[in-house]
Parts: sequence; structure tokens; C-alpha cells
Amino acid sequence: MTRDMGGVRLLPWTGADGKPCYLVSDGTGPVASLADTVESVQLAIAMADDLLDHAADMLADRRATPAQLRFLVARMGEALTDVRRIAESRGACVSLPDSKSESRPSRRPSAASPVQTEEKN
Repeated sequence: MTRDMGGVRLLPWTGADGKPCYLVSDGTGPVASLADTVESVQLAIAMADDLLDHAADMLADRRATPAQLRFLVARMGEALTDVRRIAESRGACVSLPDSKSESRPSRRPSAASPVQTEEKN
């Protein structure tokens, strides 16, 4: 899903220190293409019926151990984190109408020293 967000894109991974990574680009190039692929894989895993079906089966099985349920919750948390990051990235490229009657959360990246990647085509 190559897109132009004013030249800055939140990438679907974090830096080594857990801070968000941004790509400064026109939306084309190898890093943008890699980000598109990673997003597709992350969404496929997170939205896969297999993961959701497995969760339903585990929750219905009274023999499921606490360790098994913790493992399931950890995997679902990872999937949800990926989906949230992708939603934030895609939401950043959607211009929201200004409304005085509604308070909308800021879609700006945090000031926590993000990692930026600049791509030259």
C-alpha cells in the first residue's frame, strides 16, 4: 500500500530501542515496498481466522492451562500491537474534517525521538 503522507510514513516496525521508525520518502522505493510487504504479513497474521479460531477454542476448553492461555494472550497482544501501528500509520494519511463539536485525539507522532529513515530513489 504505497502512499504519500506528505513525505513521512510511520513504518510497521520499531527501532532497536522500541521507538517508532519513520520513512521520509515519496512513497516509492525499496524501504516503502518492504514496509508494504511487512504490513500485509502483519495484517494477515493478526486477522487470520486461524488465530481467532484458536483463541475461541482455547477459551472454550476448560483443560487449557494458564501457561497456554498466557502464550495465546501474548501472541494476540503482538498481533494487536502490529494492527494498531498500521492503523496509526494509515490514519495519519487520512485528513480528518475539523469539528468544533468533537474532540479528536492527535495523530501526530510522539516527541520521543523517533527513528527516521530517508529513502533516495
